[in-house]
Amino acid sequence: MQSHRKIRHLLLPLLFCASAVTAPALAQINININIGPPPMQFEAVPVMVPGYTWAPGYWAWSGERHVWVRGRVILDRVGYRWAPDRWEQREQVYFRHPGRWEPDPGYRNVKLKKEKKEKKPKHRDDDDERHGRGHGNKHGRGD
Repeated sequence: MQSHRKIRHLLLPLLFCASAVTAPALAQINININIGPPPMQFEAVPVMVPGYTWAPGYWAWSGERHVWVRGRVILDRVGYRWAPDRWEQREQVYFRHPGRWEPDPGYRNVKLKKEKKEKKPKHRDDDDERHGRGHGNKHGRGD
């Protein structure tokens, strides 16, 4: 019985540590600094292929200074629009808000109507003639 307690006392902390390491990080990291970002840089936006969106570049904080992160092409999300990264100033402190998908209030889901297929007749005239049931034959006897 005592060996079971020792094993349990050893395994319980290990399981706790393992679950903390493997658990997904759900928290967002917001950066607050006293130095405002430089003006936005100009970027030439490439021609977009349908189904993709341009996420513009932004200033990120490297720990000691602002660094420019170039814009990128990202896959569209139907019914959403991309809200780019931005810095917000509150008194003397700057807060960075990372880019994210937001519901698009102007989005309307359009359902396409399926075209109705033309129904084939159950009996065709050429089938009747092939099987001896044509208009010239009486009841398939061939008279």
